[in-house]
Amino acid sequence: MKAVVCTRYGPPEVLRVQQVATPAPGARELLIRIHAATVTVSDCYIRSGVPTAKLWFRAMLRLMMGFRRPRRSIPGALLAGEVVQTGQRVTRFQPGDRVVAFTLLRMGCYAEFTTLPEKKLVTAAPANLSYEEAAAIPYGGLLAAHFLQKQDIRPGQQVLIYGASGAIGTAAVQLARHAGAEVTAVCSGGNLDLVRSLGADHVLDYTREQTPGGRRFDLVFDAVGRRLSSELKVACQTALTPAGKYASVDDELWRPKLADLQRLMQLAEAGVLKPVIDRCYPLEQAAEAHRQVEQRHKKGNVIITIPGDGISEGE
Repeated sequence: MKAVVCTRYGPPEVLRVQQVATPAPGARELLIRIHAATVTVSDCYIRSGVPTAKLWFRAMLRLMMGFRRPRRSIPGALLAGEVVQTGQRVTRFQPGDRVVAFTLLRMGCYAEFTTLPEKKLVTAAPANLSYEEAAAIPYGGLLAAHFLQKQDIRPGQQVLIYGASGAIGTAAVQLARHAGAEVTAVCSGGNLDLVRSLGADHVLDYTREQTPGGRRFDLVFDAVGRRLSSELKVACQTALTPAGKYASVDDELWRPKLADLQRLMQLAEAGVLKPVIDRCYPLEQAAEAHRQVEQRHKKGNVIITIPGDGISEGE
């Protein structure tokens, strides 16, 4: 099978497409034909080894992912695809099932096939979404849902989403509106119409505005993290009601659960959560996809598409 392989840390050019052996499923595993994989900021961190990051962060990343080189040579942790074979003890799935999966540290999604234990983070893909659209839901959706649920948003509350046009932000706008909040979305001027279309009640252009205009919020959610800032972001950190809270995606390490992924897919199938895709790249252009994500100006998600049928003879 074809796969993107990363055998050393470095710039996007270290990613190479190679022929590798197609994995065989174990007794409790699924063999999944991958049709789409999400390219995330986390993928870029892992590939680069974050050479400019603080020593403690770089050390922590390499302890998890490999000290001298990536321990898992095929990148990617989010996929949408089809079950093509199951182990003899699998009970939840059967060949032909459309699925979405978050492989976490197993990685392996930039490839035509991967295997995954059926009890891991794998669930049915929404019937109303394409593979590319389904792959665009989990990363931003799971992160946004985690942090918003921790704040217990209630109907009528004022919520500001900073970084509202990225993968996490586009999901956060929709989930906050679904919870009944009045949402103010912060992004660049070119993305104002996008976030309005997702349900934002008010919009702010961080490239032109320095304050939120005297408004106060029950929650300010930073969906881009502390590495990026602006005058408006600094002002928003204190634009809180007396009981208001400020939360950032950098506040904690987070580990999703299967129930979280299943709930997200239900919301997507119900039309509550709509996928946002900036651009799709073929597998052979994985390096270009990484470069786009690293620019930090994408709208929603960047997707790698992997067309093909069946398992080729001899692979």
